[in-house]
Amino acid sequence: MCGIAGFINPSLSLDQRQALAVKMADAIRSRGPDAAGEWHESEIGLSFAFRRLAIIDLSSQGNQPMSSESGRFTIVFNGEVYNFASLRAKLEKTGHRFRGHSDTEVMLASFEEWGIDNSLSKFNGMFAFAVYDTTNKTLTLARDRVGIKPLYYGFVGGVFAFASELKALKPLGPEFFEVSTESLAYYLRYGYVPAPWSIFKSIYKLEAGSALTIDLERPLDSASSLKPKRYWSLPDKESLKLYDIPVNFDEQVTVLDNLLSDAVSLRMVADVPLGAFLSGGIDSSTVVALMQKNSTRPVRTFSIGFYEDEYNEAKYAASIAKHLGTEHTELYVSAKEALSVIPLMPSVYDEPFGDSSEIPTYILSRLTREHVTVSLSGDGGDELFCGYNRYVWADKIWRMLSPVPVILRGPLGQLIQAIPVKGWDYFFKIFRPLLPQTLRFTTPGDKAHKLGRLLTLKTKYELYERLITHWENPSLVVTGLNTALPHYGERYSFDDSISYLDYMTSLDFYTYLPDDILVKVDRASMAVSLEARVPVLDHRVVEFSRALPLESKYHAGRTKRILREVLYRYVPKQMLERPKQGFGIPVGEWLRDPLKDWAESLLDERLLKEQGYFIPTVVKAYWSEHLSTRRNWQYLLWDLLMFQAWLNDWKDN
Repeated sequence: MCGIAGFINPSLSLDQRQALAVKMADAIRSRGPDAAGEWHESEIGLSFAFRRLAIIDLSSQGNQPMSSESGRFTIVFNGEVYNFASLRAKLEKTGHRFRGHSDTEVMLASFEEWGIDNSLSKFNGMFAFAVYDTTNKTLTLARDRVGIKPLYYGFVGGVFAFASELKALKPLGPEFFEVSTESLAYYLRYGYVPAPWSIFKSIYKLEAGSALTIDLERPLDSASSLKPKRYWSLPDKESLKLYDIPVNFDEQVTVLDNLLSDAVSLRMVADVPLGAFLSGGIDSSTVVALMQKNSTRPVRTFSIGFYEDEYNEAKYAASIAKHLGTEHTELYVSAKEALSVIPLMPSVYDEPFGDSSEIPTYILSRLTREHVTVSLSGDGGDELFCGYNRYVWADKIWRMLSPVPVILRGPLGQLIQAIPVKGWDYFFKIFRPLLPQTLRFTTPGDKAHKLGRLLTLKTKYELYERLITHWENPSLVVTGLNTALPHYGERYSFDDSISYLDYMTSLDFYTYLPDDILVKVDRASMAVSLEARVPVLDHRVVEFSRALPLESKYHAGRTKRILREVLYRYVPKQMLERPKQGFGIPVGEWLRDPLKDWAESLLDERLLKEQGYFIPTVVKAYWSEHLSTRRNWQYLLWDLLMFQAWLNDWKDN
């Protein structure tokens, strides 16, 4: 696991390029504290910079930048190719010889033997790399199929550059970074900046499963003119016909068990101490169970707990660890300790990021790094096996709404919204004693208005978009946003024959998973020099899950049906049967008390007016309503606060 960066600038002297490369690499030192390297090509002016976190082949033979046997290819690479041993054996049979034992050297030999495009289809791993081909004078940037490892690229002051994180590009000239109004609006809508955009106008994210090849003998003018190509995507309807999926459900469970076991086993190869995150949920428990199955000694597991019961899963993790016989470490975190890491988040995430579970993820990563260098994680199970509660809610809501004609639903929804939130709150307060327990909401006015908005929606796709949206209309709060933002789902085309649940999971796989979940894990772990591996997202598991019939994943209100059955082979069912619990913190309550002064300093009207990104009167109205407890605007306010905190950090550092 490493940090990479590079640029093309033939106008600089070698000394200047060397100094700049070192600065870029040092900006992401936490991604690779063990070694540093640089490489420079004089004719074109291409420079590579590298920071290494040594995991496989700890000797200098694994250092980068690294060139191939013939010298044709030179690479900087972040990540792991887990099947490098089997690829190496094939390459040795064709005559290739290796100096060391790293996967990087195997990648270069693969390029020599099969070419870059064909090699990508052979790699099983998580990676982001840049490779220069001296024969064709091309630079290729590539990212793994799912988007586990990040890669930014673009033009800074007329210079093309790339890096693992935005902060590595800053030494090129901080004055050239201009916030994109559209990206800011997308950030407020979803709580993250979706690929291919970044928060800055001239910088882009390479999308998951994509490669970008640049002919360096042609002039480079703008990043928007560069066209990455997808080399992998979720299997389509025709491709799925090629998968031999057993008809019998028990046989399907066995196939998944074997696939996951192999994926976990591949990710347990390391020359440094290894462990796993354990929350006690289905995904992480499955990964740990299979790790213990593949290990001759107790696996090291780690979890954090909170003293507030509604946010605490540590007790469940401890019981799973005891049953499986792992060497378990847990840390209970007070509100004060959790609050203390918030000032670190803007620098850790390097881009505005509104998922508040970034805080416990960082704390868990920091705890884990005190004991091991590599940790396996269970991320991906929700997207592959219909695990999120919102999938169930959306499906149920649409089944109830769709029989009612839009011509009737629309006016009813508008009528509900015409009654003020306070009015609904008063109504529910008066009639609360007569209502069943299921209708005794804590914020009835908010929920009534949400229902009203849902009633006005015309399609099930609009319904899901609304459920995953934070700021429904960013133009209400973003200064100068004059263009309507297309819904994110419009960027993707899905087969009309797929089910509603398959549509939702597929959309999340392309968006929420790489741009929120995997960003959260990558930045939190890399900030403390910890490598996080995600076996559930092995592309073979992804493709198998896609080929499964829906009822194997979701059946009779039961999410993750097949994944649960795999886990029940190792952990008793009764230890896992409980409502799904998110990895969160009580942000709403904290904003009204311990975080109030911090929040008010960032949302100060004069400051907002001076910066010019948000409309101060709108922000003030949302903040006042939240403080009064009349409304719960925690998600919307957290998005604003994380942007403000990020902006301050970017300007100051």
